[in-house]
Amino acid sequence: MQHRIIVLGAGYSGAVAAGRLARRLHREDVAITLVNAEPDFVERVRMHQLAVGQDLRPRPFAEMFAGTGVELRLARVTAVDADRRTVTVTGTDAGTEAAEEEELEYDTLVYALGSAWNDQGVPGTAEHAHEIASRPGALRLRERLARLDAGQPVVVVGGGLTGVEAATEIAEARPDLDVALAVRGGLGDWLSPKGRGHLRKVFDGLGITVHEHAAVTAVDADRVTTADGTSVPAAVTVWTTGFAVHPVARATTLEVTGTGRIVVDRTMRSVSHPDVYAVGDAAEVAGPAGKPLRMSCASGVPTAWQAADAIAARLTGRKIPEVSIRYFNQCVSLGRRQGLIQYVTADDRAVRAALTGRTAALYKELICKGAAWGVANPTMGLPTRRRRVAGKAARTAAPVGTPA
Repeated sequence: MQHRIIVLGAGYSGAVAAGRLARRLHREDVAITLVNAEPDFVERVRMHQLAVGQDLRPRPFAEMFAGTGVELRLARVTAVDADRRTVTVTGTDAGTEAAEEEELEYDTLVYALGSAWNDQGVPGTAEHAHEIASRPGALRLRERLARLDAGQPVVVVGGGLTGVEAATEIAEARPDLDVALAVRGGLGDWLSPKGRGHLRKVFDGLGITVHEHAAVTAVDADRVTTADGTSVPAAVTVWTTGFAVHPVARATTLEVTGTGRIVVDRTMRSVSHPDVYAVGDAAEVAGPAGKPLRMSCASGVPTAWQAADAIAARLTGRKIPEVSIRYFNQCVSLGRRQGLIQYVTADDRAVRAALTGRTAALYKELICKGAAWGVANPTMGLPTRRRRVAGKAARTAAPVGTPA
């Protein structure tokens, strides 16, 4: 009897986890099912490029996982019963929506449903703002930007990596538009002095207006309003103030944080349900110095490695390896011709060193291509010898309270 492993979500973390598990374990011993709503991999780190009209290379999962033994199920996850070890999904393998629900049983679950945009509860945001945390959102923004006449105002709200990349990409692609960025603090205040200086130089060169210390408190169809009552014209508002995790986990008996992230141990295993692992944005993972990892591809991929290796080790009766999860740099694209690589400490604090300009842009592009390659070749780069599942572990899961 095969041990049934279900991976929910095929973003960077879920796809990598499924591929690594396929590489680690014999397909005769395990049945790996990857559940995802879309048939193609979404390069989330490039959604700002898609939004301004650039076409991205298609990466069908059917091709990526051909011959690996991973079964792809095109469906939306509607519920997880962590006590009964079941997942409820809707949809079909043909990719069409279906009204009826189906229940899938698992022995081990890898929860990688990730996150979506977070409107922070600001009035008018859900009705009037655009998001680029998803492909549908980026495509809607793409269509809206294409209809704008020269001189119309675009306001990007949020001064983090996504906001900075969106503002510069739009301003470079559409120099005829009046692009502004509204940030709660100072522009690039998380960067080193060199990084901040380069960021301001690029913004000035692209003609981007920056509204600093301007928390947006309301969004309307034609403007945004800041905390001090200032009204900023906006034919289009792009909202990039962080992410919110998928709501399914919060509705389960899994132990989650106040924001809905699943609490895990150092092997990405749920502290309340040992047959569930959480990776990527869905997991509350303690990084260096106990600081929670930020939601990002840079955090998600190492957590996927750790979870897959831990699952394979436990099933085969081997020692559990530990992946070193730390940060090295923050890679920021500033349009297609400029970039910023901010070097950081292990716990993600900026140091003095930073790489800027065209070289940094090429570096960032290499990082993006490398991340996509790792997903598109999920079973490459690992030892070819698969491990056999030990004894009766193939269809048994560890009881609650089993030590790591």
